[in-house]
Amino acid sequence: MVSLLTTVRTDSAYTIDYDKLYGMGIRGIIFDIDNTLVPHDAPADKRSRELFARIHGAGIRTMILSNNGQKRVKSSADDVDSAYIFRAAKPKNEGFLLSMKRLGTGRKSTILIGDQLFTDVLGASNTGIRSILVKRISFHEKYYIHLKRVLEHIIMIFYPVFRRKNSSELEGAL
Repeated sequence: MVSLLTTVRTDSAYTIDYDKLYGMGIRGIIFDIDNTLVPHDAPADKRSRELFARIHGAGIRTMILSNNGQKRVKSSADDVDSAYIFRAAKPKNEGFLLSMKRLGTGRKSTILIGDQLFTDVLGASNTGIRSILVKRISFHEKYYIHLKRVLEHIIMIFYPVFRRKNSSELEGAL
């Protein structure tokens, strides 16, 4: 099983070298939407559409996995030509497992890219896949997410000390 600490951090999903990820054997990427790709509740934009076109051009399949409802998730996924799962109940692993099944990938060939430690990264860890934690795009979030951010901040202070070496291979793509 992959540890919660087998993740790497970077500033943005938009600065990752997806060609390098492909070269590392990554064939599927599970994305969060809000504050990972666009600000909270914002529609897909030109930047996110171009990103997904670049990822798909690199030969990597994508899945948007979100706890949001169908209307929000379908709209975003359709705009970036991605598969999707809504009301995923992250961090439970069912949505992650279904994502890999639909993508046709396994644990070693799939990564998660998201902005929240307690939903995105923990869910990936519970499923045995590696993850890339990005900084949130906007501070505009629902109040309960702000509460989780306080705990995330405390954990992240100590995170660099405990991170395992087996996630460092992903750092080559950051």
